Amino acid sequence: MSAGKAGARVRAEAAKVVDAVVSNGRSLDVALAAAQVSAADRPLLKMLSYGVLRFHWRLRSQIAQLLERPLKSRDSVVEALISVGLYQLTDTRIPDHAAVSVTVEAARLLRRPKYAGLINAVLRNFGRRKLGLREPANEEERYNHPAWLIAQIRADWPEHWRPILEANNERAPMWLRVNRRRVATKNYLQQLKEAGNEDSSLLPGFDQAVCLGRPEEVEALPGFSEGFVSVQDAAAQIAAAWLLADGGEHILDACAAPGGKTGHLLELARVDGALTAIDQDEHRLEAVRENLARLGLGATVLSADASNPQAWWDGQPFDRILLDAPCSASGVIRRHPDIKLLRRADDLAQMAAVQAAMLAALWPLLRPSGKLLYVTCSVLQQENDAVVLEFLGQHEDARENRALPNNNIRDLMVRKACGFQVLPGTAGLDGFYFACLEKTCGTQDKR
Repeated sequence: MSAGKAGARVRAEAAKVVDAVVSNGRSLDVALAAAQVSAADRPLLKMLSYGVLRFHWRLRSQIAQLLERPLKSRDSVVEALISVGLYQLTDTRIPDHAAVSVTVEAARLLRRPKYAGLINAVLRNFGRRKLGLREPANEEERYNHPAWLIAQIRADWPEHWRPILEANNERAPMWLRVNRRRVATKNYLQQLKEAGNEDSSLLPGFDQAVCLGRPEEVEALPGFSEGFVSVQDAAAQIAAAWLLADGGEHILDACAAPGGKTGHLLELARVDGALTAIDQDEHRLEAVRENLARLGLGATVLSADASNPQAWWDGQPFDRILLDAPCSASGVIRRHPDIKLLRRADDLAQMAAVQAAMLAALWPLLRPSGKLLYVTCSVLQQENDAVVLEFLGQHEDARENRALPNNNIRDLMVRKACGFQVLPGTAGLDGFYFACLEKTCGTQDKR
């Protein structure tokens, strides 16, 4: 296949990916997995698909100004293709003439040849008129988020809402977690340097979190297949270090898939400790098993519902429980821009109900003086401190433990009414919420 044909194929597949998300409500990961491109072209496909979804509202406004009349709904993939073309002209280094020619050719691959002339005219017209297009007419266009989410983040974070929205539209760096059971972090940094990733760096105060100078395919990472490293955002790495800061032999990782935190818990746990990892999705548990096998670590892995322990718990209390609760994922939008299009405002109440049910169901499984770390990758109060505060009000044997593993972690967090929040973009991290709960022996004062 010629370079031009290959380039057109990538644009056509990117348009199908975007249309699957925008028009059909499919997740970005699923849509990308179905795309028919070569391995060599997949990074470009991802870059275009992610970029168009990040700036969906801006691109949609530009298209509306450039078209004489809206396209029919049955031709939504054509609008997605125009978005792909505009994104190339505004946010990439691809030469304009190349971006236009391959995008026009992509219309034919999508079996929409009659729209080739229109796409050509729109993209070339944009090149002439872009300075004359109007400024964003509303907050959706300005911040590239749905109105309900902008309003919710502003209400929850009145002093931080703009930086949160801006961070959500940035490309996330690639973080690694070094497996200290296999290799010393300083030695692994040297391996990265020798492999050509010279600008990789260690997050201060975190002896396993390495930020790559440039993203790599995991297969290209030194020692990945041997279990030297895992891909995991540094904010997510806080969980295991926090939960096991003062020990813990019998550990439960609830909602464990795909297994990033499971592996980290085992890397930090005592050699003679035991970990049970559960998840309700049997298919996703395969990723847990694969990760553990690659790391050379063992755990009891069960397909189980965290909100229904009587179906799987053997009655032996746990010393430590990690509840990485399902949530809106509003703290990791920069890694999953489709969240902005797929989530709805009424999802939050449903999520909060699930989170509360899991927290209440798992609490009896914790031994006295044990600790449960409640974690979400959300920045929304309804899923975070509101859930935990309600739980504390209903359980006299629960109190918040505010002790943090180290001061470096405190410097990255905002203290909430209950728990701590890492905001998206802080030191290059994703947005995560943490609340550590300790089981008392009675009605003691709740710190």
